[in-house]
Amino acid sequence: METNVLRFEHPEYLYGLLVIPLLIVIYILGVYLNKKAVRRFVGTKLSATLLPLNSGIRPVLKLMLLLLAFTSLIFAAANLQTGSKLEEVKREGIDLFIAIDISNSMMAEDIAPNRLERAKQAINRLVDKLEGDRIGIIVFAGKAFIQLPLTTDYAAARLFLSTISTDLINAQGTAIASAIETAVGAFDENDHNKAIIIISDGEDHEENAVEAATEANKKGITVYTIGMGLPDGTPIPLYNQYGKRTGFRKDADNNTVVTRLNETMLQQIAAAGQGSYIRANNSSTGLEKIFNEINQMEKSEIDSKVFTDYEDQFQWFVGFAILLILAELLLSASRKKWEKMFKFFD
Repeated sequence: METNVLRFEHPEYLYGLLVIPLLIVIYILGVYLNKKAVRRFVGTKLSATLLPLNSGIRPVLKLMLLLLAFTSLIFAAANLQTGSKLEEVKREGIDLFIAIDISNSMMAEDIAPNRLERAKQAINRLVDKLEGDRIGIIVFAGKAFIQLPLTTDYAAARLFLSTISTDLINAQGTAIASAIETAVGAFDENDHNKAIIIISDGEDHEENAVEAATEANKKGITVYTIGMGLPDGTPIPLYNQYGKRTGFRKDADNNTVVTRLNETMLQQIAAAGQGSYIRANNSSTGLEKIFNEINQMEKSEIDSKVFTDYEDQFQWFVGFAILLILAELLLSASRKKWEKMFKFFD
């Protein structure tokens, strides 16, 4: 099956278009100041006599040509691509949801640089090893929601992973049960082997997390857990907008909050889900070990449609920009004497 799709290879360059309004404002301000200076020295009536070939429209046309050329170059940098040859590719793999705890306690630094950032780094390395498996991401704190549905688009997985922070959910807590139930509901009704990996410190958990893992396993889903943090506990640092530590998080009684890994709970969840529990440390998160276990599962055939051929179209925008720049260079700011009789670009 063939179809066409448009995309930008580097969409972040399109932010350059925001400069255009600023350039227009600068131009208008420059014209105003220039006219004001002319009126100050020679007066309005005398300026028309001294500058008979002056044109008010030509500079605007030159500006428009330059702005269009600039816009075209921005589109060239973003590299518009056309996709074709949408093919149905047969893959073999498993369906895997990774549920990440993003409660405030995950900012503790007993695992460097902090629990959450270390988990994201490990998931990034895991994505590099995926071959045909579908991966989805769930974030949870006091509640849970799907950050990324199941997909074989690993580039999208990395992109969504980079946006994860503790600011995504205001409600605090560790709703592991909700995360498991959300994943179970998001899995397709198929015969693929399915797994859930819970990455959390297990603190302030819901009491029914073990029951949720048990129900998931009854549906053929294996639940694994990774404990982020150390049992001894550590305070949760606070930083200002400049990245400087300003102190530690305190409770309502102004006591410093100490977050501790609830290892027992995470072990019970993994046991109920017929999976494994691993405690992360500063040398390893354990995610790779768990994935090696998951990789031993029998892999099922997964249909996946992907665009296999993208063609760059940036050259058209570069060529158009060159033509516009040449036109701007050929268009003088003032009228020629021979043009005055035809009143071109007055």
